[in-house]
Amino acid sequence: MIAVDSSSLIAYFNGDDGVDVEWLDQALALKQAVLPPVVLTEILSDPVLDHAVAHILRDLPVLEVRSGFWIRAAATRARILAKRLRARLADTLIAQSCIDNRTPLITRDGDFRHFSAHAGLDLL
Repeated sequence: MIAVDSSSLIAYFNGDDGVDVEWLDQALALKQAVLPPVVLTEILSDPVLDHAVAHILRDLPVLEVRSGFWIRAAATRARILAKRLRARLADTLIAQSCIDNRTPLITRDGDFRHFSAHAGLDLL
């Protein structure tokens, strides 16, 4: 399983280039792509989202939210913020979903590097 962030999904569906887009293309082809719940919500809430893209995303598996998730997410965010680093709430929830499920994340959003360095998030 390989989780995908909104930034890489948007780039992929816009036809952009990048290592993350290549990873995503491979993950989709091998049926290994999964979505953190927050990513699914972010993308599907776009009022002008193409219906074909929405259909593809609805068919992808979603990472499980495990018991104690919200407490662990709060602790992770507090750890990052205590270092005076950026830890947006949505990014924290995405990172925690991946950490809990031991699933690497494909992203082009540099803010996730803090979760990789200080909370055990595996980035591709």
